Amino acid sequence: MASSNKSLLIGLTANHFRHPLDKQATQTLKQLPGLDVAIRSLLGPMGEQFFYLENIASSILVGPNQLPELHQSLCEACRVLDLEVPQLYIKQHPVPNAYTFAMRGKRPFIVVHTSLIELLTPAEVQAVLGHELGHLKCDHGVYLTLANLLTLATSQLPFGNVLMQNWQSQIMEWVRCAEFTCDRAALLATQDARTVASVLMKLSGGSPTLSPLLNLDAFIDQARSYDAISESDLGEMLKKLKTDELSHPVPVLRAREIDRWASTPEYQALLGSRPLAGQESSDEKRGWRNW
Repeated sequence: MASSNKSLLIGLTANHFRHPLDKQATQTLKQLPGLDVAIRSLLGPMGEQFFYLENIASSILVGPNQLPELHQSLCEACRVLDLEVPQLYIKQHPVPNAYTFAMRGKRPFIVVHTSLIELLTPAEVQAVLGHELGHLKCDHGVYLTLANLLTLATSQLPFGNVLMQNWQSQIMEWVRCAEFTCDRAALLATQDARTVASVLMKLSGGSPTLSPLLNLDAFIDQARSYDAISESDLGEMLKKLKTDELSHPVPVLRAREIDRWASTPEYQALLGSRPLAGQESSDEKRGWRNW
């Protein structure tokens, strides 16, 4: 079970920890023509009810009387992040994954696959919950759900293929930037950068058998080799082509990103300063250079 002596971030808002790349990508996404129409078409009340019934019918709803330690971990992360407790479901699935669903702020829920629970320690599971809570804290829900459903749903909309071509790159760029923000939420929830990095390591190449044997410091060092590729124009181009295919930033860079942010005065101030309301992210004050 996670530690109970963490700093409670009363008054925490998304702007206290939102990654500047996330903010920029969100503004770009809002400017895409026709996107609001698609959201209204795809994410109506029927869709919300469908996913709610799907979870109730085929997943386990976590609560005080169902997996109570996991429920307590979720509640602690919500107290730290100053967030209402959403529903949490555990779903039988062989692919380690977790995701968040929230339509227009109604009935938000988190789903965690059983294979991910088996792969991680309780503290690492709480980091996953913190990451998913970050999506709720930052109101990522509508765009996140749209990104997950767009490929299937646009085929049923007028000019769906054209819309897909126009939106896909911007939406995937937004998703990757949003992941940086939610990794920060995971760090704030656990207040341990190595725990967050360990989750990324295990998602890269872990298994219930291999995970205890993995070396976190060696995993973080991998990013140095990845960075070195950018020393040539060809290497930088290949990295960009590869990244454009992904829904998430590559794990080694996410691990280094969160390790660096954990050492910044901004992060330390969030843990120690009161009140939080009205503080501005130091990233936004000085600008951010992505690495």
